[in-house]
Amino acid sequence: MNTELPKIDIPEDMIIDTMRSHSTGILLSYANFPCRLKAQIWMLCTGGQLEASINLTRFTVRKNDFITLLPGTILQIHKIEGDWEIYFMGFSSDFIESIQISKPALDILYAIKESPALTLPPDMAPLIKQYFDLLIQTDRSHKIKNREMTKHLWFTILHGLGEIYTERKSLISGGTKSEKIAKDFTQLVMEHYGKERNVSFYAQQIGITPAHLSTTIRQVTGKTCLEIISSMVIMDAKSQLKSTDLPIQEIAYSLNFTNMSFFGKYFKRHTGLSPQEYRNQ
Repeated sequence: MNTELPKIDIPEDMIIDTMRSHSTGILLSYANFPCRLKAQIWMLCTGGQLEASINLTRFTVRKNDFITLLPGTILQIHKIEGDWEIYFMGFSSDFIESIQISKPALDILYAIKESPALTLPPDMAPLIKQYFDLLIQTDRSHKIKNREMTKHLWFTILHGLGEIYTERKSLISGGTKSEKIAKDFTQLVMEHYGKERNVSFYAQQIGITPAHLSTTIRQVTGKTCLEIISSMVIMDAKSQLKSTDLPIQEIAYSLNFTNMSFFGKYFKRHTGLSPQEYRNQ
């Protein structure tokens, strides 16, 4: 029996299983349009290759890559190649909300949000695969339903990832001041795009002038601040239009548009289609 990776959320605290080349259906369902997740998902690639966008960044996922998709992540699959195999462990939004997260755990989650894809050391990937295999066998023979046990599993993997991120951070320089500003800006956009589309807000959060922020972002990324903000807003709008049955008015309000007309004009300016035309495609 093969458990499918749910599209948005999970109806139970945790699921764990594998996906392989002969069962591409669920991954391909992420390919046509972006999808915003409510669940948290950990994925270990043990074969093949896929290209995916996670929020604003495009990644190529290969063997020994470990991916963390946090709640709120906007995911889209672009390409799947080779004889691929992926182990996944998913946690429901209800379970994640029940966890009392400590400051050290929050620091790890912040690091993961900045860099959701990790290439594991060659000696570590097989160990994690064995760990996933053991959990899959345990779950199939005796369904893991105890929430405290599930929390223990979640924290075990999270702190293991924390060790990897800490080690990697010590090997990588912090980059230039401009690169740090761009990194901070992108992080802030991912946190606040649903409420704030004004460049002045982000400049104030970083502690620089809007002009300085705009110039820096253009130099580092080749894009304007508004282009980056609008990319995130449009990705979320597309996700909600295709992945949910929410009324367009409700989607507009969730992204802080005062009315449907303003949202419709904004969406059409960036996509060439009205929200309803995009939903009906």
